[in-house]
Amino acid sequence: MNLTPAAREALDAFAVCPGWEQRARLLMQWGERLEPLSEEERCESNRVHGCESTVWLVPGHDGECLQIRASSDARLLRGLLALLLLRVNGLTAAELAEVDVADWFNRLGLARQLSPSRSNGLNAVLTRIRQLA
Repeated sequence: MNLTPAAREALDAFAVCPGWEQRARLLMQWGERLEPLSEEERCESNRVHGCESTVWLVPGHDGECLQIRASSDARLLRGLLALLLLRVNGLTAAELAEVDVADWFNRLGLARQLSPSRSNGLNAVLTRIRQLA
């Protein structure tokens, strides 16, 4: 598995959390790291459909590598988005095709807390990211 230094940092940070309360706090802290989107970027064309909460993805590239920015109206989801972006930003389209979201959140120790609707939403986000790549 090809992980960026930021993704490895997240794995290390979550590995030392003994329980869900600590993970939830850490998750929200990671969400606060997301760069805010402008009102113009929070538009319908950047909105991800298939999520119960509102999610926006703003595509970007650094050469062949993906550089997505994201936000949501839900605090917990912002944290999940931040962690997902750590996993996918900096990858090429071919590498992105290999990303297993369920495995990533399992490795972070968050899989059991993902409701079916939240898992479906994250899969919708990943599908949209793959389209943007």
